[in-house]
Amino acid sequence: MEVGGMEDEGPSSQNELPHNEDLQLPQQESLCVESSAPVENVYVDKKAVDRLTEGLLSHYLPDLQNSKRALQELTQNQLVLLDTLDQEVTKFRECNTLLDLNSLFIEAKVYHNKLVNIRKEMIMLHEKTTKLKKRALKLQQQKQKEALEKEQQREKELERERQLIAKPAKRT
Repeated sequence: MEVGGMEDEGPSSQNELPHNEDLQLPQQESLCVESSAPVENVYVDKKAVDRLTEGLLSHYLPDLQNSKRALQELTQNQLVLLDTLDQEVTKFRECNTLLDLNSLFIEAKVYHNKLVNIRKEMIMLHEKTTKLKKRALKLQQQKQKEALEKEQQREKELERERQLIAKPAKRT
């Protein structure tokens, strides 16, 4: 239903209106099909058709134009709503992305804390192993010292025993 063409030209554009004879044939055919009674040819004055057409257009055209304007306004409002909805969807996607980023940062912080704890444990274990190595070295040195002292003590005892062994006197 194109109202725009009529709106521009107005009701005075009668060149596009069908002629009376053009209207009669389809009406007669449809009446013949619908009823079996013979149809009389009705002739209507062209001025009357023009006046009726103008009256019909003047009666319905304002309502149709108002409806067209309302539909255009609704269409425009729908486009605005669709655009707004698209922006809101984009905002929600960004929020989800930010939530994902937040969870990633939280997860990264947790793993960072785990790494810091592992590093502290490694430093503590290194210190303990260093202390144990020093202690082991001291123990080894002490054992070596004790072994050396034992060896020296044994040598002294052997020397003492040698000195205690009777020596034959020399004859002169």
